[in-house]
Amino acid sequence: MYYSEEIIAEVQQRNDIVDIISQYVRLQKKGSNYIACCPFHTEKTPSFSVSRTKQMYKCFGCGEGGSVITFLQKYENLSFPEAIKYLADRAGVQLPESQQSEAAKKRDSRRARLLEVNKAAAGYYFYLLRSDKGKVGMDYLERRGLTEETRHKFGLGYASSYGNDLITYLKQKGYSDSDIKDAGLASFSEQKGISSKFWNRVMFPIQDSNHRVIGFGGRVMGDGEPKYLNSPETEIFDKSRNLYGLNFARTAKKPNMILCEGYMDVISLHQAGFDQAVASLGTAFTDGQANLLRRYTKDVLLAYDSDGAGIKAALRAIGILRQNGLSGKIINMQPYKDPDEFIRNLGTEEFQKRIDEAENSFLFRVRIAERDYQLKDPDSRTRFFREVATMICEFEEEVERESYMEAVAERYRISKNQIKELVVKHAMSRGGVTVAERPKPASSNQGKQRDHVKHSQQLLLTYLADKPELYQKVKKYLSPGDFTDETYGAVAERFFADLEKGSANPAVLVSLFEDPEEQSQVSALFTTHLEEISEEEEAKAFRDILLAVKKNSFEYYSARSGTDIQALTKVIEAKKTLEELNKTHIF
Repeated sequence: MYYSEEIIAEVQQRNDIVDIISQYVRLQKKGSNYIACCPFHTEKTPSFSVSRTKQMYKCFGCGEGGSVITFLQKYENLSFPEAIKYLADRAGVQLPESQQSEAAKKRDSRRARLLEVNKAAAGYYFYLLRSDKGKVGMDYLERRGLTEETRHKFGLGYASSYGNDLITYLKQKGYSDSDIKDAGLASFSEQKGISSKFWNRVMFPIQDSNHRVIGFGGRVMGDGEPKYLNSPETEIFDKSRNLYGLNFARTAKKPNMILCEGYMDVISLHQAGFDQAVASLGTAFTDGQANLLRRYTKDVLLAYDSDGAGIKAALRAIGILRQNGLSGKIINMQPYKDPDEFIRNLGTEEFQKRIDEAENSFLFRVRIAERDYQLKDPDSRTRFFREVATMICEFEEEVERESYMEAVAERYRISKNQIKELVVKHAMSRGGVTVAERPKPASSNQGKQRDHVKHSQQLLLTYLADKPELYQKVKKYLSPGDFTDETYGAVAERFFADLEKGSANPAVLVSLFEDPEEQSQVSALFTTHLEEISEEEEAKAFRDILLAVKKNSFEYYSARSGTDIQALTKVIEAKKTLEELNKTHIF
């Protein structure tokens, strides 16, 4: 769905950012802005600032920032069109229907219908659990130690032994056989017609990150098979891209996420206060689920079963986490099988200790590999260290390899040089990682120079955003092309055009960028507070920054001039401007 800048601007203007964010965070007025503890990371001292004047927010702790649209995207995990629609509905703004194709309208309508069916089914199961028909399910949940508050929070329900009563109920609500079947609640055959998927089971509604019911898991009462049955994949339910409990865990404001294997593990942990727990949905952990976790954390604690199957699953998950840029640690469940059993027997404090003592995922892999070798036997011991060397070769950065070689050497009382020799030998024989050379000083200097250039361009835009009246004084010396950083160049081009028209709107400008990192980078330009200094010092600082940007522009295009006429023209212009600036008092 595409929306024009005019629509985006109207939606933002009709939804005050302070009003929206105060629904999620307790804001306190401080000067012209509002502050709070950041909802996107854990902190004790407020570093989250909201500007009503600029209609923007910025956290000076974690760097998150943007407009009211960006906030909803990140907090509620909405897509850009979903955030626009939510705000438009709230403010009574009519979105243009013509910009959506008929196929897209039909698809959205179909998805909405299936979500309605699942919501109605969840309500029916919820009611049955609390009726006489649901006694067997209620007794089971009470034996498992779940309070009514917890049962209500997760919407737990019951599918009766007469499962087709759900179908009757849904048809009375106006849903067709195809609606019920396509939602994953029933199957169809020529002999039996339509019949319910779930019979005599405690029901666990599976919700997406926005609390919409997209599927179900059912635990059979008695000895039936399978023990757990999940909804099939549908238009709204993709097992590989959802996590049970994420709708609550994503707002837990904890420094990590706990990844479990089962529904009851998640529910028990939440009841015990570990509300950052989630679980995969009856399948092995996937890349899609890892990417989902990465939106909310970089650190994942694995609380898998302590049996052989759980260890195997944990080893597989460790690899997936690492491939997707996440750090993994292992929580020791012994002497119990899973988090549910652990919590019920040893309690909250002991589980917190296990979190604090969680094992590094690499060292866990090494410890599990050790089981296959006899370390007192020289030959077996050598083969073990060869395997460890292959694991260390998986790390791309030298500092990581060095750290783990030291850790292995310390744990197994072996020389670090001996481990390193095996690592290098393996890397050379397999064409894998080679020991990296230390960067030359020139490379470091080049990096510092790039950072300085970027910082100057950022500061200049921040000055102009904070004091837009300066633009009229310097516009003859400056052009968007002087901002050689791609993002800042795009900002300058649009920002300068808006300043010329006298209608600069930073919040709309941020929304023109789709990438979250770019949005945060752009929002920083308009929300950074400049240090209070004297007018004379400020004039000098601004002039120095402007000169730095122009000097870089001159050098940048000089290096690219060659036969490029445009670059050569820019070089000549930049040189003239530099000469003029050196003789001119801007203020």
